[in-house]
Amino acid sequence: MVVTAESLTEHLKLADTLLAGRNQMFEPQDLPGRYGRVVVAIDTLLTACKCYAVVGGGWAVWRHGYLGRVTQDIDIALSKSGIADFLQAAPLAGFEILESPAGNWPKMRHRETRIEVDIMPEGGIPGTAGRPAPTTIPHPETMGAVRGRLTFMSLSALVELKLAAGRLRDEADIVELIRENREALPQIAAHLATVHPTYADRFAELVSQADE
Repeated sequence: MVVTAESLTEHLKLADTLLAGRNQMFEPQDLPGRYGRVVVAIDTLLTACKCYAVVGGGWAVWRHGYLGRVTQDIDIALSKSGIADFLQAAPLAGFEILESPAGNWPKMRHRETRIEVDIMPEGGIPGTAGRPAPTTIPHPETMGAVRGRLTFMSLSALVELKLAAGRLRDEADIVELIRENREALPQIAAHLATVHPTYADRFAELVSQADE
């Protein structure tokens, strides 16, 4: 995205709105302005397709305490059984499906707001081509989803997927989440131990970094 005076002003205004409403914005439906409108459109699709999805990425990081994390798109983890129907119905809810290289995950854009929605499909392998994760994206219901309505991804699931992605910026997000959620660290560690031992080990290292 090209940074302009207009886009920077909008970004700062959004950050101020989010900071002021932090104690009232507990669900994706509470997000302000055009982001909230996109959530409503996604909810329409989820209801029609009777499928599950959770919000991950930067918005989930913000929701779980890292208030400086404001993003320009919306990342959702979507149940595998509903992806085909979801994408087929998307144009009727105001979205356009974007072209992407073969093998990449689906991406769409809301026509009215121009906000992009990145879809993380259940069963997809996070990471990069050179460093694929040893695990796959779980069913959204195990990450806190309810049928027909967007919810934020649970904190433990968010940390799991950030570790699976394996990027420096994702690990930086985890460090900030550790600093803001000290009481939840034992629960997160216990969850990661059931997913993959390398995740539990790396999380312990990031906790030490956060302490420093």
